[in-house]
Amino acid sequence: MNSDNDLQIAGDILEVTHLLQPPREHPVTVAEFVGLARAIAADRAQWEHLVQYDATSRWYHRLRTGPGYEVWLLSWVPGQGSGLHDHGRSSGVLTVLEGALTERTERGTRALGAGAQRVFAPGYAHEVVNDALEPAVSLHVYYPGLTEMPMHTAAAAACEARPVTA
Repeated sequence: MNSDNDLQIAGDILEVTHLLQPPREHPVTVAEFVGLARAIAADRAQWEHLVQYDATSRWYHRLRTGPGYEVWLLSWVPGQGSGLHDHGRSSGVLTVLEGALTERTERGTRALGAGAQRVFAPGYAHEVVNDALEPAVSLHVYYPGLTEMPMHTAAAAACEARPVTA
């Protein structure tokens, strides 16, 4: 039986230290921004004590900034929503930390439970709503930092409740 495998053929990459990339202090790729959101989500001590709920308006708190990016923490009481909007020139990662949210786009409706993530490019229009009976908390990473959030009132009819397949 031949016991060749990738490690035997190429050698252990960890033994070739000059090929290793130094760890980055801040994310620069989509995958790294997704990873940042996952790491913050997993570290409840970073955000749990900050969360507040406001029945009169959505509560939000800027949790962190880095070179060109921002991380926001938002809470949603039942019935609260963002309205149909985009994020201008910013890309983003939305991560549900607790509870459940509903995302509506022109393509339909998607249920987002705790742990769900959505990645979007500049100009992506959506509405996020807490349709559940319990509060929800979400984390939003924007790159570059959020400078505008244009509302899309005329296109609201396009956000009808149609299921979206993953």
